[in-house]
Amino acid sequence: MDIKGVIEAVLFAADKPVTVTQLQACFPEFSRPEKSIVRAALNEVASDYRCRPVELKEVASGFRFQVRQEYSPWVSRLLEERPSKYSRALLETLAIIAYQQPSTRGSIEEIRGVNVSTTTMRTLLERGWVKVVGHKEVPGRPALYATTKEFLDNFNLKSLNDLPALRELEIIREESERAENCLVETDSQTDEVTL
Repeated sequence: MDIKGVIEAVLFAADKPVTVTQLQACFPEFSRPEKSIVRAALNEVASDYRCRPVELKEVASGFRFQVRQEYSPWVSRLLEERPSKYSRALLETLAIIAYQQPSTRGSIEEIRGVNVSTTTMRTLLERGWVKVVGHKEVPGRPALYATTKEFLDNFNLKSLNDLPALRELEIIREESERAENCLVETDSQTDEVTL
C-alpha cells in the first residue's frame, strides 16, 4: 500500500486541515498505519513539495496544502471573491485578544482607549476568530474572549507561540509610519513643484 500517496490524495481532496488521527482513519482498520508512520509520510510529502509553488503546511487544526505566499498575488487574481477589508479597530481588537487572552471587552477598551463597537465583536465572533471562553468573576460577569483554532488556521499559525513578538510588531509599525511620512512629504513636495 502506498501510504504516502493515500495521504497526499486525502490532503488534496480535503477542504480543511486534516489531523494525523483523521489521516489514520482513512485506512482500513486492519492495515491502519501508526501515527509515526503517518508523520513520516507527511514529512516525505512536504519534502516532495519543497521547491514547488504549493506547500504542505501544518496549522493548528492539522495539515493542508496551500499556495506558497510568494505566489499569492497571481492566484488571487484568479479568485473572484476579493479578501474582506477589516477596519483598524477590528484588527487592533483582534490583536489585543490574541496577545492578552482571555480578555474582556472592558480590558480591550482600556488598552485601546476607546469603546469597542458591538459590530467589531460580532464580526470577530461570526468570522470564527474569537469565542467566549467564560465569564470573569466580577459584577456583571463580563465575557472572556480568546482566539480559536480557526484564527490560527486563517493566519497560518500552528500555535499562539508562532505570533510575532510584540517588539517585532512595534518595529514594523514604526517602519510603516516612517514610510507613510515619507510619502506625505514627497506628495507635498510634488504639489509645491507643480504649483
